[in-house]
Amino acid sequence: MRTQVAIIGSGPSGLLLGQLLTEAGIDNVIIDRVGKDYILGRVRAGVLEEGTVALMDQAKAGARMHAEGLPHDGISLAFDGRDHRIDLFGLTGGKRVLVYGQTELTRDLMEHREMRGGQTIYDAANVQPHAFEGATPYVTYEKDGVSQRIDCDFVAGCDGFHGPSRKAVPEKAIRTFEKVYPFGWLGILAEVAPVSHELIYANHPRGFALCSMRSEHRSRYYLQCPVDEKIEDWSDDRFWDELRRRLPVQHAEALITAPSFEKSIAPLRSFVAEPMRFGRMFLVGDAAHIVPPTGAKGLNLAASDVHYLFSGLAEYYQDGSNAGIDAYSQRALARVWKAVRFSWWMTTMLHRFPDTGDFDQKIQEAELDYLTHSRAASTALAENYVGLPY
Repeated sequence: MRTQVAIIGSGPSGLLLGQLLTEAGIDNVIIDRVGKDYILGRVRAGVLEEGTVALMDQAKAGARMHAEGLPHDGISLAFDGRDHRIDLFGLTGGKRVLVYGQTELTRDLMEHREMRGGQTIYDAANVQPHAFEGATPYVTYEKDGVSQRIDCDFVAGCDGFHGPSRKAVPEKAIRTFEKVYPFGWLGILAEVAPVSHELIYANHPRGFALCSMRSEHRSRYYLQCPVDEKIEDWSDDRFWDELRRRLPVQHAEALITAPSFEKSIAPLRSFVAEPMRFGRMFLVGDAAHIVPPTGAKGLNLAASDVHYLFSGLAEYYQDGSNAGIDAYSQRALARVWKAVRFSWWMTTMLHRFPDTGDFDQKIQEAELDYLTHSRAASTALAENYVGLPY
């Protein structure tokens, strides 16, 4: 088989890149080691920047997102028992975020790809990129016990942190940066109305909490917990009781509870791999970088990678220019590091660290007070939260 762009990974970044390429008349094939049901069963983020929304529209897959997504003009920082609203819309000159679950976004892209006749190979074993440092890269995999090969012009590694693309790069050709945080997030999904119409980020002596949502009837809540915590030790009742303790009184009293239908603990880390291009292979999204979910940047960073890579590939095929693909890594990483900084800052400002002393705690309190009483500081948060320009 031959194609122009072989995309490893059918998560949001792979599907979004594939759809943009298809709409531009650039042939592509997506290969993934798992099946559709597994991909759609993963619970992920749900806050979209305007740039991500625009890319979904460009891919012609944004209709349901606009019909069902929830526009948010602000967020709340809760500390000292009170809410402090950050007016995203007012501080950024009319920009906002859209709450729409990553699973739904993925489903929209899958369905649109099928409608457009795009080829996706699921349940492919031993997927591996080859010869990407030369002019004739290819991808091998096994399907139903038979070895297969896809020759291509370029390989896009959209296969996540544990995928084969980054692992295929020679160790001497790549540099990685990592920070592991000493806590995790215990998260649940429940079929209840959200406690607030906007997200609440709570800083509390017992630890961080986040009140989020996936729709007007489905809520997503998180608690900071020790990184070695066991999920079986957390009954629903224990979770709801702890969440109430960490919220301002008015939210604790308004909280609606119900049995959870998903519960998990996620460790937090910051990770970046440099560069993001190796000959004719490009790393995209989680294959190149991971951020803590505090700043709602993971999915949105993957989308900005897709923007830069698609722009470069379109330039190559339509104009015969290498300028865009040559600049891909530099352009993507400039934005990646700004988002990594923002996510790190939000995480350090809102969580309680095990080794925090009295001095560090006073600095955190002063940071929150300054942030919520300075228009300049609030604006800096707002412009990063809604998404820096591409």
